[in-house]
Order: sequence, then C-alpha cells, then structure tokens
Amino acid sequence: MERQQWKKILVGSAGNMVEWFDWFVYASFATYFAGSFFPSGNPTAQLMNTAGIFAVGFFMRPVGGWLLGRVGDRKGRKAALTLTVTLMSASAILIAVAPTYAVAGYGGAAVLLIARLLQGLSVGGEYAASATYLTEASSPEKRGFASSFQYVSMTAGQIVGLGLQILLQRTMSDDALHSWGWRIPFIIGALGAAIIFYLRRNMLETDVYEESADADATVGGDDKGTLKALWAHKREAFLVIALTMGGTVAYYTYTTYLTKYLSNSAGLSKQTATLVSFCALVVFACLQPLAGALSDRIGRRPLLITFAIGSTFLTVPIMTLLQHAGSFWPALGLSLLALLIVTGYTSINACVKAELFPTGIRALGVALPYAIANALFGGTAEYVALWFKNAGIESGFYWYVAGCAAVSLIVYLTMRETRDIDLNRVKTAEPATNQEKQVA
Repeated sequence: MERQQWKKILVGSAGNMVEWFDWFVYASFATYFAGSFFPSGNPTAQLMNTAGIFAVGFFMRPVGGWLLGRVGDRKGRKAALTLTVTLMSASAILIAVAPTYAVAGYGGAAVLLIARLLQGLSVGGEYAASATYLTEASSPEKRGFASSFQYVSMTAGQIVGLGLQILLQRTMSDDALHSWGWRIPFIIGALGAAIIFYLRRNMLETDVYEESADADATVGGDDKGTLKALWAHKREAFLVIALTMGGTVAYYTYTTYLTKYLSNSAGLSKQTATLVSFCALVVFACLQPLAGALSDRIGRRPLLITFAIGSTFLTVPIMTLLQHAGSFWPALGLSLLALLIVTGYTSINACVKAELFPTGIRALGVALPYAIANALFGGTAEYVALWFKNAGIESGFYWYVAGCAAVSLIVYLTMRETRDIDLNRVKTAEPATNQEKQVA
C-alpha cells in the first residue's frame, strides 16, 4: 500500500511539474519576447502588455476550475488530470509557433492570448485535481507531507524553467534569445506534456474516490461536482478564497515577479536576477516537505499564522532592501527570507483546502474558489506591481502585498484546525441535515 501511495504521489507531482513549467516560463521569458508581440517603445509598457495577457490566463482559471473540477468529481481525479495536461500541451505549441508583431501585427498577440486562455483553463483544473489527488492518495497522518509535493512540483517546474533560461543565457547571444531562443522552452514544455499524458493515462485512482458509495452518500450521486452541491458548502468556499488571498499574492511576488523586479527595479543584470531566483527556488522546494511534515505534528494553523504575521510585517522591509541589494548575495539572502516566510502557506495550503470538503465536491470545492482568488489577487500581482512602478510609487505595491496578508491573517486566526479531519465524512452539517429532513 505504501508503495502504491508513493507511485500516486510521484506521478501526480511529475504532471504538475510540467504544467507549471509551461505556466511559469511565460513569466520568466517575458522579458525576452515582450518586444516580439508589441510595438517598440517603453520596455515597462511592453512588460505590462505581456503581464496583462499573463493575468488574462488567471481569469480563465475559474472557468477551468469549474469545468475540470466537475470532471474530477464526476469522472475521477485521473480523468481531470489527463485532460489538464492535454490542454497545457496545446497551449505550449501555440506559443512556440506564434508569429511576431513584425510578421502578423497584433495577430501574434492574439495567438498568445488564445494560448494563455487555454493555459488558464488547464491550470484552473490542475491545481485542484492535483491537490485533491495528493491529499487523498496519502495516509491520514501524512497528508501534510504528501500534499506539500504540490508546491514541490510547482516550484520544480519553475526551477527547470529558470535553469533552462540560465543555460540559454550562457549559450546564446542576447539578440538570439530575443529573436527566437525564447521559443525553445515552449517546445520543450509541449514535449514534456505529451510524456505526462501517457503516464497519467496509466495512473491509479485514489482509494477515497473509488469508494463511490461514500461520495454519493455525502452529496448525492446526481449532485457530485455541481454548483448546487458547492453552494451547500458555501462557507468553506468563501473560506478558501479568503485564506488564499494573502498567500497567492506573496507567492507570485517572490517567484514569478522576483526576476523582473531584480532586473527592472533593483538594477541587477538579467543573468544575475535569474540565478538569484533559481538558487532561492531550489532551497524553497526543499523546505516544502519539511514544513508539510511539521504540520502533520503540530497542525496547519500554526504554519499559516506564522506566514501571515511574517508577510504582513516584513514584506515592506524585505522589498525595500531588495531594491537596494545591488549584488547576488544580498539579493539571495533576502529572497530566501521571503520564501521561508511564504513556506508557511505553500507547504500546506493544498491539503487544508482539500480537507474542508467531502469527497463528492472536493475537486470543485478546491478548484473554483481557489481559481477566483488567484484571478483576483495572484494573477494580477505582477500587473499591479508594474502599475505602481509605472506610476512612480513602486513602494505602494509592497503595502498592497502586506495588506493582503493581513486579511488572510484574520482568517487563519479564526478558522478551525483541519489536520485531524476524516476525508471520508461530511465536513459540514448542511447537506446531511437536508437528507435527514427528507428521511424524516
């Protein structure tokens, strides 16, 4: 049984890594292809255009969360995970072959937009399907540890993307990277997605989901994965949005936006900024299982509260010092401090959300509210940061990040502990009460 659990975790994580590689290389290579799809001019304006398309992908995530969350609850976690990687492969191919502004005018940007819409659909369902799969595939006393591989794989995807960027920076000229070299990671992403598609077709379903009688008893067989069933758990859905708010803003600030911030604001070269992000993310990935295992011992809330306090009170000083870091080592040290704080959220947020919902609505319950929160806060973080910079008040973004963390802190202080919740039982009384009334 232990071997099967590890097989499920490894296959689920590998697919998640490829999904997020494709998602994040858009952000990490944006400085190279921003000028390819928009008229020449202000570099910050070009980055804002590409960041806007990046944000559009997030606004498709609620749609993907609804569609693929429904598939995950009604057809199984395996079916949802296979479909997400298919969509991601298609989007990577589109970006790889998209024509430039010089060739097709804004037609290239339109292809880029379509690809990001597909990516949004894919990732909108991937996060929830993967979080649900990893949580259900683990034993109850190791759910925090197992689900931490959600962000291990997400971060691994970004590490591979940044590693590829470093390799290309050292083997290709800057002109070649801006001209055509930026297409290479998207070609690699499409090939990787094809491999994961094969692996996921042969993956094992979770035991929790296969107990279909339990899922039917929870929300009713016809209501599995429906908005009607989710509305019966609306308190948990709104809780997911609130507890995600601060974490997703902080995560995207110190991961996808960090490289641009170090090169565009702190004055580091693109190569140095990329190396800082790469090294920081390697350490960050290693921290996830350790923090996840700690949550299995002391609970989820202590880690969430620690993250929120640190992010609320240290974001402004960290971002201010990063702007004046000046070289590799100070920038790396500050980045590591920031990501250490964020680990309190990233390492366990997947299992916390999955633990809030019953089996028959778990995938949709995690997917839709999480995607909404990411569309409103995570996906717009980079755009908001660049807007503040363009307006000449860059420090305003630091306070924005701290404020979002403060809101989530209130939620963490008032929410219940989820570590000891049984995944096979109803998490709220409302659906069961309605059934009891009908029986009565």
